[in-house]
Amino acid sequence: MTNGQRSGPELNGVFWRAVPLFAVTILALNTVNMFTALQDRPQTPWICPAVEQYTSAVCAIAFMWIGWAAFRIAPPDSRPRWRMLAIQIVGLLAFATAHIVGFYLLRGLIFGWLDMPFEFDLAQRFVYELRKDAIGYFIGVAAFWGLARLYGTPAQEASPPSATPATFDIRDGARVMRVPAADILAASSAGNYVEFMLADGRKPLMRSSLTALEAELAPLGFVRTHRSWLVNAARVTELRPEKSGDYAVRLGDIEAPLSRRFPDALARLRAG
Repeated sequence: MTNGQRSGPELNGVFWRAVPLFAVTILALNTVNMFTALQDRPQTPWICPAVEQYTSAVCAIAFMWIGWAAFRIAPPDSRPRWRMLAIQIVGLLAFATAHIVGFYLLRGLIFGWLDMPFEFDLAQRFVYELRKDAIGYFIGVAAFWGLARLYGTPAQEASPPSATPATFDIRDGARVMRVPAADILAASSAGNYVEFMLADGRKPLMRSSLTALEAELAPLGFVRTHRSWLVNAARVTELRPEKSGDYAVRLGDIEAPLSRRFPDALARLRAG
């Protein structure tokens, strides 16, 4: 990967760092809750709050992988935002359901074995427990994110960059012209085709939309300067303002337009 995101093995290491940290935190919080319950209900046998709190803790630890899976699919800084939010909401509902049903069944088994009464209206208490789980769930996902940024090593740092120059395949039917990306000065829309301007003067055509090619060329340093033009930012030799507010972009012997409707492109080219 070249975008700085963490790879699978590295993120798995983050997960196993998080497991003991989360487990200790959850057990400590539930222990505090147990002693609070003993003070609030002094007439209740100590075993009752102990079973209630530690069954909740055990199930929360057992199902923390659900929050991890949602984090892996859509971390908080991923795009689009609506997809990230949708996946995290599904993750919350899955975690809360597994946690609540899990401790409900576990408590039933333990209290049954102890021959003690057990009253818990699952349907009535679900929303209440869900609200509590939501706080812990989103804190947990945020913690995963923070640990991933702290301990995860970007793949591009873990392996040396390739010495092979980037290339791009200009495809015309069955014919493929493989050229170094640095030799492509610009590309412009030409009806159903895109015309490439190469440093050696050649102008091959490729049947495609400029928008589709933009997704392929942007990682190679190309910038959309006009609805009909992409330019190689590394090959720009001059930016010349026009009276209309637009700019002319010089790339060797080629001149491309830079529309004022593309302010991000202007900022990018000015930055070099």
